[in-house]
Amino acid sequence: MSTDDLRAAALRDAARNAGERIAPTWPLDQLIAVNPWWEMRDQSLSAVSARLAALGQVECLMPRNWYRAHWQREIRFEHLAATAAESGVDLDEKALLAWLDGGDQLAHWHNFSDQVDGTRDLERQVSWHDEIVHQISQFCASFFSGDTPLPAVPGAGLYGAWLDAVRNDRGIEIMMGERGLHRQFEALPDDEDALFQAAAEAFELGAELAEDYFHALLLEVNGWASWVAYLRWQANLAGGEDDRMPSLLAVRLAWELVLWRHHAEQHAETAAIVRRQWRQQFERLPELLRQHRDAQRPAWTWQRAAELAFQGSLHDSLLAPVPAAAAVARPSLQAVFCIDVRSEVYRRALEDQDPSIQTLGFAGFFGLPIAYAPAGSAYERPQLPGLLPSAITVVEAEDADRVKARSQGLNRRARWEAVGKKAPAAFGFVEAAGIGYALRLLRESFAGADPVHPVNELCGHGGRFELRQDGAALDAAAQAGLVAGVLGAMTLTDRFAPVVLLAGHGSSTRNNPHAAGLDCGACCGQTGEVNVRVLAQVLNDSEVRAHLAADHGITIPGDTRFLPTLHDTTTDELKLLEALPDTGAPLADWIAAASAATRRERAPALGVSPARSDRALPARSRDWSQVRPEWGLAGNACFIVAPRSRSRHLDLGGRSFLHDYDWRADAENGYPVLELIMTAPMVVTHWINMQYNASVTDPSRYGSGNKVLHNVVGGNLGVFEGNGGDLRIGLPLQSVHDGEDWVHPPLRLSVYLDAPAEAIAAIADKHEVVRQLIDNEWLYLFRLDDEAGEIQRLYRGRWSVAASSEASAAA
Repeated sequence: MSTDDLRAAALRDAARNAGERIAPTWPLDQLIAVNPWWEMRDQSLSAVSARLAALGQVECLMPRNWYRAHWQREIRFEHLAATAAESGVDLDEKALLAWLDGGDQLAHWHNFSDQVDGTRDLERQVSWHDEIVHQISQFCASFFSGDTPLPAVPGAGLYGAWLDAVRNDRGIEIMMGERGLHRQFEALPDDEDALFQAAAEAFELGAELAEDYFHALLLEVNGWASWVAYLRWQANLAGGEDDRMPSLLAVRLAWELVLWRHHAEQHAETAAIVRRQWRQQFERLPELLRQHRDAQRPAWTWQRAAELAFQGSLHDSLLAPVPAAAAVARPSLQAVFCIDVRSEVYRRALEDQDPSIQTLGFAGFFGLPIAYAPAGSAYERPQLPGLLPSAITVVEAEDADRVKARSQGLNRRARWEAVGKKAPAAFGFVEAAGIGYALRLLRESFAGADPVHPVNELCGHGGRFELRQDGAALDAAAQAGLVAGVLGAMTLTDRFAPVVLLAGHGSSTRNNPHAAGLDCGACCGQTGEVNVRVLAQVLNDSEVRAHLAADHGITIPGDTRFLPTLHDTTTDELKLLEALPDTGAPLADWIAAASAATRRERAPALGVSPARSDRALPARSRDWSQVRPEWGLAGNACFIVAPRSRSRHLDLGGRSFLHDYDWRADAENGYPVLELIMTAPMVVTHWINMQYNASVTDPSRYGSGNKVLHNVVGGNLGVFEGNGGDLRIGLPLQSVHDGEDWVHPPLRLSVYLDAPAEAIAAIADKHEVVRQLIDNEWLYLFRLDDEAGEIQRLYRGRWSVAASSEASAAA
């Protein structure tokens, strides 16, 4: 291989490696939470923070004034001292307090376009940075929506399509007031590899530093890079490949090369100085990264102190004596909820109705690896975590006439709605239908309307669900094997109540592109309705029950009925999807009272009087102008994996994910359930936690901005804030900010496992992803040791005793 070939291969590797630092974002109709720095979990979070700050001015930590506001309120001296002790350094309280009042700005990396911007009058001229992001973003919106013509060069893909588009757009030259600019687009190589080679030669770019430079370029279009990462993720799940990240990078790099050449031609008097200053950055980059690591050390001390303050208070509660539970021979009602933090409030309220009520926490997809295909439609959607591929398709079995009628109805609706969205017909559509829409607009503005979801409306119309795997229907024995694993994982294999509520969850909001982000993340941004309907059907099937008893040793009493329900997290209504049986217990009254109590608890955080909550919260769900219908998972901070008896007496304030788990039952089989929890729900909760954190620490890059200004891109790809800029990812501002302050404190997730130390450590050692999350401090992993009366932390293979707030204060 020649020297040129080796260099080209090294550049391709650098481009691929830079692209692999970008985490995916899911489309709006499947909007799940993601750690935006997931692909860099092999590094410590502090190292990632410094690198991102240096390369792209990314903020992974809160500003100084946030820590100052929490000093002496939550964060106290003992927390700073404990942080210093963990790090093995002496506490310099004076320096830490002085840091709160500082404000030195560090240098950061500049792409060449930024360097050129330094020579422009940005008060009167558009910056190259903004123009490049706008142009790339508008192109990507068209390309990924399928509205871009095929490139002139067959097989050229994303880069080739962009090249065709930009070569036919002379408006950029006029907009930027730069004569001769268009010639530089015409001179660009038609081939991606040739483009990388040309840029490397022009910039004198070595492969050893190219990866960081390429990463900096991608950070400028991080939203679209995240979309490309999603396409890559989905292809990998399906066993294929789709990595267009180098192509997107080639588009951004081409802009750098265009400016490099154009600036030299048109601004010769400054070009040499600008080029030299920009090239000198490569020599200084290692030192720049070191400076950012050093500069962030005080911030990480304050961040850890804030986390210790939360953990210490929680440890006090978890270490307090557990009250004796009333003896109940058989529960009168059992209810299985998602582990979602919003369920914690409802579970407490339901349990308060009667000591004989038992609630459990389980992953919201209820262990079913399914995709849902509505009858009469070719559409299919996943109903399981985005980490996993679906293995089973569920279809409602309906007669041919009903399916045909449903299909025709869907087609008519789709055609009618499409008319108004097509540019040529838009004005005529408004003329023809405007009066009708105006009347509906007035009615819904003043009276509101119930939220609707076109796919959810198709579910549950009386037909039984068919479960199909590889095109074949699952028989009763196979279904029994599936749900036996589900029951074992949710620790529900005996002492069944007469009624077992399977409570999926969803939200009800209007005019909200991010509505799926309030639904069940474990169901890939859908409600859990399909999952609970399917599971209830299978568990109520007499043939399946016979196989459960004979093949798996799980005997369900004949009088036990599993009932599908849906917890509406916006209104806190528990919707019964089938009628309640008469068991002699006041089940309906208990549910109604629990819903009302939950609304009263949530109301103040939404600025609503508890006395008005029964009417006000449902009204918010019907109001299409409401930007804060609920707070979602804001405030999430911990994940407790233990029997419910361990936390039933605690008010966790809707901040804890709760998963029921009995390690003694799991030990018989070598802890498969614990392994499943640590590799799936723990990762999902971490993703949720980090998306909320990032949406707060850097809302301009990892949040989606102001809801009022959102415009949906490509039907469901994402949103623009206004009419341009990058594709916005993450949470809207109104999901984490109340107009005066942040409602989500960005604390890393604290995970508490009630399980033997050896089993936890063995699973962490077995799974690299789990080990990376723990050892690189993306989350904290603790175990509850009731025998020793202490809480222990696992970090880099070693266990240590974690202090409570009382112990910290005493020290």
